[in-house]
Amino acid sequence: MKIIVPMAGRGSRLRPHSLTVPKPLIPVAGQPIVHRLVKDIAKVLKQPIEEIAFVLGDPAWFGDDVVSSLQDLSKSLGAKATIYRQDLPLGTGHAIMCAKPSLSGSAVIAYADTLIRAEFDLDPMADSVIWTKEVDNPEAYGVVKLNDKNEIVELVEKPKSFVSNQAVIGIYYFKDVAVLKEKLQEILDENVMNGGEYQINDGIKRMMADGKIFKTGTVDEWMDCGNKAITIETNQRMLGFLKSDGEEQLVASSAKLENSKIIEPCFIGENVVLKNTTVGPFVSVGNGTIIENSTVKNSLIQTYTTIKNANLDNAMIGNHVEFNGEFTSISIGDYSVLE
Repeated sequence: MKIIVPMAGRGSRLRPHSLTVPKPLIPVAGQPIVHRLVKDIAKVLKQPIEEIAFVLGDPAWFGDDVVSSLQDLSKSLGAKATIYRQDLPLGTGHAIMCAKPSLSGSAVIAYADTLIRAEFDLDPMADSVIWTKEVDNPEAYGVVKLNDKNEIVELVEKPKSFVSNQAVIGIYYFKDVAVLKEKLQEILDENVMNGGEYQINDGIKRMMADGKIFKTGTVDEWMDCGNKAITIETNQRMLGFLKSDGEEQLVASSAKLENSKIIEPCFIGENVVLKNTTVGPFVSVGNGTIIENSTVKNSLIQTYTTIKNANLDNAMIGNHVEFNGEFTSISIGDYSVLE
């Protein structure tokens, strides 16, 4: 089994955090989004992963440190890491085809800006499985249309009338991904574009037209990381799941507390220092961060940051930040927000 992970786009909805760190590498509950996603997919598949192919953008943006972290992730799962580059943002179908040499055999394709919780078996009769989540407002999503055999027969983007309540979340399984590769190559050769981009859906529709059987795999939880508010919400939900699972150590043994309290669930990274501070619930604090004389809840703070004299709720703070709640002189860059 292979996992193909397109993660080339920078995006703008998570600025300023995504200006210096690619969005898939922003940590949620102590681990980068893409790391958690790949690990959760591997857990659902319940079979060995031989290769993980990552499609990255410009090396100036996705540099050696990013490549190294993805190689370490793959190694931890017993898989080979293969790195590809997408030089131009020409859509989902184009991104997948940038990994063309890896498109053979059974594979999962997953876009790296979402997190899941799921437990199901892949249907052995299906040529492909499209992972979906039941939603209350299907008109806001791309959804699947099913026949009386519960096979997917159509993909419908933001339907104006009811089609189904199963939203496509951006994770796909292909029994033989080479079939998708063939159809996407046709799309590229014929220059078939939607919205100025080559789309995976156009390849999938051609597979359906050839009679390939598509089924749904329904996830229990689908957590987006598209902007600050929902990334904080995702951090809260993930911390809750991890606390219930009891499989990860959420508070590092090297963390130092001086007259401070942690209200669980929280993630507290290596060498974090808390002085005269209450943290939690639902807070993630990255390695090497120092928080003094503060109260922090429902927040996500990254690495090597210093917070003093603050009362934070629903905050998202990046790396190497200095924040003093009693500030009188400030220096704030592009896209920063103080509310």
